[in-house]
Amino acid sequence: MSILAERDLKVVIQGITGREGTARAKLMKEYGTNVVAGVTPGRKGEVIQGIPVYDTVEEAVEKQGPLDVSVIFIPAPLVKEAAFEALDAGIQLLVIVPDRVPVYDVLEIVKRSEEKGARFVGPNTLGLISPGKAVLGMIGGRAESAKEWFKPGPVGVTSRSGGITSAISYYLGRSGIGQSTIIHVGGDSVVGTPHPDVVRLFEKDEATKAVVMFGEIGTSQEERVADLIERGEFTKPLIAFIGGAAAKSGTRFSHAGAIIEGGRGTHEGKVKRLKEVGAHVVDDFDEIPRVTRSILDKLSHSC
Repeated sequence: MSILAERDLKVVIQGITGREGTARAKLMKEYGTNVVAGVTPGRKGEVIQGIPVYDTVEEAVEKQGPLDVSVIFIPAPLVKEAAFEALDAGIQLLVIVPDRVPVYDVLEIVKRSEEKGARFVGPNTLGLISPGKAVLGMIGGRAESAKEWFKPGPVGVTSRSGGITSAISYYLGRSGIGQSTIIHVGGDSVVGTPHPDVVRLFEKDEATKAVVMFGEIGTSQEERVADLIERGEFTKPLIAFIGGAAAKSGTRFSHAGAIIEGGRGTHEGKVKRLKEVGAHVVDDFDEIPRVTRSILDKLSHSC
């Protein structure tokens, strides 16, 4: 199994005729993702990478049947409208790639998705990939790279940094450790599926035996993961690395979601809290594969 990205899900790409939409349609299609439709208003009848283009999501549903996922490559000011269109058409998972989506728009998308019983990843995300099954978004850049770098296996990866998402998975793979699903939750202060929601999904996934989490200063995502562990709601081994050790109050680290305000969201506080509940917090990024391998070996010996 895996989480969120499966081979048989029917995917639509909103904004497929734009530069990014076209390039990532090629990635997803060549990787094996079941992309059945694209949407760009006024471009109905075109075909991109063998994918038919429609004017609206509703029209795509009428022609292709119910759709499961929308990957959105729409300019940030128009993302809310595109997300609402997908949610109102019954799509249950959105992957919102663009950055700089206004935070109030994101909050409205949160509200609408909750009303519809749906979920979204992002904004400001590379998306996610379940190796050997499907890629949703732009992880890997090209299908050849994604197939080479990311291999199926027992470790889930959740990260707040796009570049680090790929790096963790690449180095795990080089160490012979495959991944169940790799997800970049997004770099903004408000995201649809933050770390706590991701680890809840991994907890339910039988194929995921351990989880690697890349956290950062800012927000309380990592502390909330620690709360889940403390309450027994996440029971699998967690290997965590927290970026931004040298950041001081008021510092912005990498992107909008990683900023310390007053005493909240500090590196020290996150590390302390995760260690208190038994997470395996590493101080050096290079330690991640070694510690993960050690934990997997212990799990296999205990079975």
